[in-house]
Amino acid sequence: MTKPNDYQICTRCVMDTTDPEITFDEKGQCNHCRDAEIKLSKAWLPDERGAQKLKAIATEIKANQGDKEYDSIIGVSGGVDSSYLLHVAKVEMGLNPLVVHVDAGWNSEIAVSNIEKMVKQLGLDLFTYVVDWEEMKDLQLAYLKSSLANQDVPQDHSFFAKLYEFADKNAIKYAITGSNLTSESILPNAWGYDASDSIQIKAVHKKYGKRKLKSYPLMSFFSYKIFWPYFKKMVRVAPLNYMDYNKNKAIQFLQDEYGWVYYGGKHHESKWTKFFQAYYLPVKFGYDKRKAHLSSLIVSGQVTREAALRELEQPLYNDQELEEDKRFIAKKLGLELREFNALLELPNKDYSDYPNQEKILKAFRLLKSRISSK
Repeated sequence: MTKPNDYQICTRCVMDTTDPEITFDEKGQCNHCRDAEIKLSKAWLPDERGAQKLKAIATEIKANQGDKEYDSIIGVSGGVDSSYLLHVAKVEMGLNPLVVHVDAGWNSEIAVSNIEKMVKQLGLDLFTYVVDWEEMKDLQLAYLKSSLANQDVPQDHSFFAKLYEFADKNAIKYAITGSNLTSESILPNAWGYDASDSIQIKAVHKKYGKRKLKSYPLMSFFSYKIFWPYFKKMVRVAPLNYMDYNKNKAIQFLQDEYGWVYYGGKHHESKWTKFFQAYYLPVKFGYDKRKAHLSSLIVSGQVTREAALRELEQPLYNDQELEEDKRFIAKKLGLELREFNALLELPNKDYSDYPNQEKILKAFRLLKSRISSK
């Protein structure tokens, strides 16, 4: 394995040296596509084995329902993965999940409409938790001032914290997730940092925030890694890994069957995430997340490398749309456009520049591996 000194792109996928930790073998293939292939071979079951596994999981979930109204919980964003997951859970698995949406203030109208269409036509109950906007705004501004790569932490952390908190309060054991290996098996660690790290969130907010986070959903390391999975026995289930899940086919299906509307890009159902992934990361840090997404699809056989390279040639933004989104975000954050642009131009920081729980997480992983090896 060699680390390149100059620019290099993988000969199999489209990951390249914009990941500073990438390595290549003698064939020019990178560590990411090789690792993804191993993950897929172990955990992606797009055949009869997956169908049987999905059936067994559904049976287990329903058997554990008891006298509770809901047998599981699903967090939705209005995006393709979580929307298709609702169909799978209700129609194909026969479950009755409680649907939870955490509104962090950045929803697009399309996302809200998609959620409403899905739950109404499937006859599911929807609970929407609205994060206090003044607190969310203060934390989002703190993260901009921190100049860290992962600016989606304030949204992502609140989503998972509230989902698991609500599952706990309602004695729901099974959290069904839309995560899937076919489109998400590759994501460089260097391009961001764990959104579950509440120590870092508190540190960033303490340094740059101006108001107390009284109601913002926070989950501690103990809650997320120990209390919920080991004491409460909560289980994460990823049904999309047990079928031949194809994102493009899923989009077409949702459009035809539910009147669902596509929003234009991975995670672009959130106005903030769209700007973060299509401008902030590639311009400020040089990280184009399309490369990871497309590389995942290449390894899972859903797109060709040639098609992926053609897609990467397309601009992430047109000038007018970028200007409109910048003005919208600046205004929503209570900033003048010049102030917003000044924050975007701050010197880049690494997650290690702020207090974090990485040492605790490494120790926890080591302990788990030692216990499992006995």
